[in-house]
Amino acid sequence: MYARERADVAEPIVSISEKLARERRARLAAERLLEQKKRELYAANTQLSRHARALSDQIVVQRQEAESLKGRTVQVLHDLERVTSQAELAERRLWEAIETIEDGFAVFDGEARLVSANQAYLALFGAGGVRLGDSYFRVLEVLSQGIADLAREDAQDWQHEMTTRLGRDVIEPKVVRLADGRHIRFHDRRGEVGDLVSMAQDITAAMEREAELEEARAKAEAASRAKSAFLANMSHEIRTPMNGVVGMAELLCETALTEEQRLFAETIRSSGEALLVIINDVLDYSKIEAEKMRLYPEPFDLERCLHEVMLLLQPLAREKGLRLVVDFDIFLPTRFIADPGRMRQILTNLIGNAVKFTPAGHVLARVVGLELAGGDYELHVTVEDTGIGIAPDQIEHIFGEFNQVEDQSNRKFEGTGLGLAITRQLVGLMGGAIWVESEVGHGSCFGFRLVVSPAEHTAAGTGPERPVLLKNALIVDEILINRVILQRQLETYGLAVSSCRNATEALAALPVQGPFDVILVDQDMPATDGPDLAAALRMVGDAAPILFLSSEPDSLADRRCDATSVLAKPILRSQLLRVLQDLSYPKSRLPAPAEPSAPEAAAGRPMRVLAAEDNRTNQLVFRKMVADCDMELQFAGNGREAVELWRSFRPDLVFMDISMPEMDGREAARAIRAAEASSGLSRVPIVALTAHAMDADRVSILEAGIDHYLTKPLKKAEIVAKIAAFCPGDARTAVPPAAGTVPA
Repeated sequence: MYARERADVAEPIVSISEKLARERRARLAAERLLEQKKRELYAANTQLSRHARALSDQIVVQRQEAESLKGRTVQVLHDLERVTSQAELAERRLWEAIETIEDGFAVFDGEARLVSANQAYLALFGAGGVRLGDSYFRVLEVLSQGIADLAREDAQDWQHEMTTRLGRDVIEPKVVRLADGRHIRFHDRRGEVGDLVSMAQDITAAMEREAELEEARAKAEAASRAKSAFLANMSHEIRTPMNGVVGMAELLCETALTEEQRLFAETIRSSGEALLVIINDVLDYSKIEAEKMRLYPEPFDLERCLHEVMLLLQPLAREKGLRLVVDFDIFLPTRFIADPGRMRQILTNLIGNAVKFTPAGHVLARVVGLELAGGDYELHVTVEDTGIGIAPDQIEHIFGEFNQVEDQSNRKFEGTGLGLAITRQLVGLMGGAIWVESEVGHGSCFGFRLVVSPAEHTAAGTGPERPVLLKNALIVDEILINRVILQRQLETYGLAVSSCRNATEALAALPVQGPFDVILVDQDMPATDGPDLAAALRMVGDAAPILFLSSEPDSLADRRCDATSVLAKPILRSQLLRVLQDLSYPKSRLPAPAEPSAPEAAAGRPMRVLAAEDNRTNQLVFRKMVADCDMELQFAGNGREAVELWRSFRPDLVFMDISMPEMDGREAARAIRAAEASSGLSRVPIVALTAHAMDADRVSILEAGIDHYLTKPLKKAEIVAKIAAFCPGDARTAVPPAAGTVPA
């Protein structure tokens, strides 16, 4: 029992121990867990502390950035306010400026609604006609309701046309005429965002000015046409009677006349030719002024052209006692490509002026040049004189139109005053330049520069086919420059040259410097002239060939003189060479020419010539000019008669006047050409005889089927040359050898 009681007591004790043990274990576990949690809490607190510090630092930085951003925001707001104010000011100024302009200005948005417009634009439509917010189509509708002058065009069609143009890539301007007479040009342009900018420009004044200018231009063109027609008609009307005057004077000079009668006839002829020069100057200036002057380059001999001009002016120079001298560079070629007619005109104007304004002394024409890299030549042509000279303030004046050195109150010299103006224009047309140097009382020097191509290239050092065999030459001339130029030419051919001023020096030089192979003597020398010196040379036993240098070769015909040859001054280089070659190779060294056979009777038919000319005087002139020609000649009084005679007469050559009644020369030529083509006949040569001298006339004449043309007044040599050129092979020779024809 006790044991049960002890057992019963022991059971609670064990239970308490176990509980205590469990509690102790639990407490230990709790303590360990607490310790672990303490450690974790400490680590978390440590980490939290670090995060807190980092967060605090970040907050400080962000607070600083926020403060900075706040400052910048304030600055941006300030700048924005300032820019907005400036933009508003610029916009106000822009619209104030737009309001001040007379042109209308408007802006439509992408939906074609009017968003802004100046008063000039709104005023086009009247009070309250168009307001802001109205569509572009409303604008067109208001315009079409009596504001715009649509004439007979339907309003709907007009609105459709104006609307359609807005859809194009490029909106063309549109001019609208208003009912009040104004003209408005609408300029419309799309913006990048679809807005439409429209400008309405009042062009009424410009239209009126344009109309005035158009009217003035029409009047100017009409005046120009009238002037051209007047010049052409005057040229024709003057040249037609001048053909009778000059032609008859030329024929009269060929008859037996007394010296007084010949003087009268020569005066008539020269006066007529002087009048033609004036007419040609006026026509040339009119063509230059109208920019219708054309050049016709072709190969020509510049040296020969220069000498021909000198020979043409020789009679006038001889009357005044002037000496004409030519100095052509011996190392230059003579043939170039240019317009020979215009070159001759330039030289004639410059040399003619020099002769006109030089009372005594000489006129020297000098040509020098330099070969360029491309083979062309730069030529410098100068004309020097010992005349009256030109004052410095008159240098530019003389190149003006209708100007001369002297004024109208004391003019001594004849002429139009156009020569130098035309010359400058022609030189400029050729790509050159002209200049002048002068001193009052001491003479002038006119010069021009041109770049031209040589017509043919001659190898350097190539000598003549027949070399000059003469060794020694003597020049006798009182003028130094003549001696210098002639000496230079002779030395080029290998001669040793001595020169003297007069007969006394020449006779003294014979025993000292002689003997000479050739002696060149000026005809006109003081004290002892050329023929007397030649006689004196023969008396002292000198037998050398004597060449006379004469400005008036015809005057030697009445004097007995012992001269081998007479060279006309100025001397052509080729002519001098030919004479020297002939002296180097006398006829005894050449084969004797064959004896001419007895002339045979002329065989074949006569040449048939038809001349269409309505003027009786000109018919007479023509008949007299061809009187020496062996041919059948028939005249037609107009173009219709010419065509009929061509059918029946079958001429070998037709001379066709251009201005004729019923049918003119052009129509007659076309009719002949058409008849030839339809009948298969050979083409008859047609030469126009015309008083029309304009370039347009030349073109129309040749286009009518005419082969050649001659300008009135006619020259006998030109007429005869054409007859000789077109004489057919089955006809006997129409032109006698003595007729002295010139090349066609």
